[in-house]
Amino acid sequence: MRDEADPPDDVFEALIEAALEGLPQMFREHLGSVAIVVEDEPSAAQLASVGARGLFGLYVGVPRTAWGVDSAAVASKIVIFSGPLLRAHGTGARLAAAVEDVVHHEIAHHFGISDARLGELKARAARGHRPP
Repeated sequence: MRDEADPPDDVFEALIEAALEGLPQMFREHLGSVAIVVEDEPSAAQLASVGARGLFGLYVGVPRTAWGVDSAAVASKIVIFSGPLLRAHGTGARLAAAVEDVVHHEIAHHFGISDARLGELKARAARGHRPP
């Protein structure tokens, strides 16, 4: 249940749209088969599906790298969980940055990038290196 002080879903939708607009066009044009939705909290089943105690976002689908030979689009979904994001980041610029990070993280899964590889890329970026 959403607290009256929490921003409405349309605030999250605007933050998600801003995160998408920040992506290079070459990535945005391959997101047509991906629905991005906002839910209040992850379910027990969603948490269990990834072995997590908490989630900010979740990619559900088949990564593009696993599509068949015909490269037919496979419907996928990214879920952004507003409750955990609000509790961890509040509102304003911190929330906007967190939503952008989560959206980009889940989109990376759509393109077949694992959590381990994302960690490597973030570590390289923190050291000032560009990804290979």
